[in-house]
Amino acid sequence: MIRTAILVFLAMFALTSGRATAEEGLWTFDNFPLARVNATYGTKLDQKWLDHLQGASVRLTSGCSGAIVSGEGLIFTNHHCIMECAQDLSDREQDYVTDGYMAARADERTCPGLMAEILTSVTDYTKEINAATAGLTGDAFVRAQSAAATGIEKKACDDDTRMHCEIVPLYQGGQYRLYKYRKYSDVRLVFAPEFQAAFFGGDPDNFNFPRYALDIGFLRIYENDAPVRTPDHLTWNTDTPREGDPVFVAGNPGTTKRLMTAAQLETLRDVVYPPVQMMKSELRGRLITFAGQDEENRRISQDAVFGVENGFKAMGAEWQALRDPAMIAAKRQEEAYLKSTLSGSFATEIGDPWAEIAEAQKAYTELFLPYNFLENTPYSSTLLNYARELVRGAAERQKPSAERLPEYADSRLPAIERDLFANAQVQKPLEQLYLEFRLSKAREYMGTDAPQTQILLGKSSPEQLAAFLVENTGLDNVDTRKALWEGGMTAIKASNDPMIQYALRIDPASRDIRRAYENRVAGPTRIAAEKIARVRFRAYGTNTYPDATWSLRLSYGRIQGWNWRGTTVTPFTYMKGIYDRATGKAPYQLPQSFIEARGKFDGNTVMDLVTTNDIVGGNSGSPAVNGQGEIVGAVFDGNIHSLGGAYFYDAAINRAVVVSTAAVSVALDKIYDNQALLTELRTN
Repeated sequence: MIRTAILVFLAMFALTSGRATAEEGLWTFDNFPLARVNATYGTKLDQKWLDHLQGASVRLTSGCSGAIVSGEGLIFTNHHCIMECAQDLSDREQDYVTDGYMAARADERTCPGLMAEILTSVTDYTKEINAATAGLTGDAFVRAQSAAATGIEKKACDDDTRMHCEIVPLYQGGQYRLYKYRKYSDVRLVFAPEFQAAFFGGDPDNFNFPRYALDIGFLRIYENDAPVRTPDHLTWNTDTPREGDPVFVAGNPGTTKRLMTAAQLETLRDVVYPPVQMMKSELRGRLITFAGQDEENRRISQDAVFGVENGFKAMGAEWQALRDPAMIAAKRQEEAYLKSTLSGSFATEIGDPWAEIAEAQKAYTELFLPYNFLENTPYSSTLLNYARELVRGAAERQKPSAERLPEYADSRLPAIERDLFANAQVQKPLEQLYLEFRLSKAREYMGTDAPQTQILLGKSSPEQLAAFLVENTGLDNVDTRKALWEGGMTAIKASNDPMIQYALRIDPASRDIRRAYENRVAGPTRIAAEKIARVRFRAYGTNTYPDATWSLRLSYGRIQGWNWRGTTVTPFTYMKGIYDRATGKAPYQLPQSFIEARGKFDGNTVMDLVTTNDIVGGNSGSPAVNGQGEIVGAVFDGNIHSLGGAYFYDAAINRAVVVSTAAVSVALDKIYDNQALLTELRTN
């Protein structure tokens, strides 16, 4: 799979000198190739079209995207994007993940901690950021850059609690833009189908096609206890989609690594992915065992199992891409080309940033495991994360904003407070599993005698320590967390909560490893990456797009299947096909609502479809729109080939998987009899 794609990439590289080709690109809205797209598809897209789509595109703090689809703040997204909300609203008596959720307007319930953001403006601050870091190195560079960024954010939002300002690095530090969002903190659940409808086919069908998943969810944004008026919304289109139709996807892809150097990719391949994948595999096994113990364990771990299985499969495909020698060869060929463009005083000024990054990878290899377990806290418990936020927040808020760790600057405190004060459910049995796992893996990978292991465990076993901390902490109570946050360092030092005391114990070592990482890895890498960005701009101009950075992007493509090893995959599935695929056993077990509705609707309605749009993680829930700007579906997945999209795009086989609005309307009408929601969609 990967080798064929890389060979295509190499051939295209020679012809294009690095410019985006075919339907490739996670384009920013201010650099979208309108002329090329209109010439290719015969469309008439213009700035007004772009502005309207931007105004209707939503970023959800669940890590997903969505679209405004009515004048009353209605958001269309994926089920897996609102699953945590449904889980938080559930209890032993009512399981909204398994059974679905459908509410009248007056009964729509707030999702704890979930926030929706709509991008309002983008401003270039590259000169200001670069001026703040001129001549600095190592962690001094990192701290100065962070201070400049958070200072700009603070000034731009000017204490307006309705806005969120964020400096976004683009082109690996070649540009720094201020993204200003209108934020909505009261986001309520409107509708979710049953889990078996949304994730029909389960892990076997995940990242595959054909699919028969109704992976949808509806939310609504409120202010002052009333739905927000949203005149800038997308028209709901239920026309039958046709092969070849142009499709545009507006969303917030998380991260790509297409601009990383060969040395960085080799570090990911050899140092990062092997232990991370091993740990994900084991954690998946532990979670599945936990879920199988009883019905309550199954209920509280549904979202966790889904997340780990999804991540394990996605990262496995990314790792496969990195293991193909042609991947690194393609990257080295591009680097050789960029180096060949250097001459004269510019070459002297730039030096060899690729070598500088390669040198930083040696430090990264040395620091990866202790940084990962002490500072990055993978697979940790929510309760421990609360404790660290409280402990560090108390210490950092005693300093001027510009001198703090960047996540505790004044402009970024609202995000921390949102998480700390959210009345989300904390399941202690699950918390103990996560913390025990993290501590056991730290001991296994770093060794019992490693100083970092001793700091994390002392004389305790992972099982003993996790049980003690989780059973005796009171941080699962939101009022307790709020009191500690508001009480500052005085309250923290006076607290006898064991999780707080544990966070205090490990924090000095965590800060030390972070400082070493910033000095030896992050600082040198950022400085060198900015130099490479200058070389790329000089060589390619602006005919390129930046790596994904969890910021709003627009991709273009068309409805189209693909050919793979002699097999043609057609671009559509139909609602009648779900009954043929059903076996009566999970993961191909139909919910009762579908069984009872059989024969009540047109089985030839397009259910899911694939397009050539360039997407990555974070695009879940992204609106798929036609040339008129009408919504025709929501992206909920990619095919297995698209998972290499973290590193490259191949138009021949990379596909986005979309649930069609036609199927959503049929389901609301004939399966769920949700006439109020259907009417709202049709009349807006």
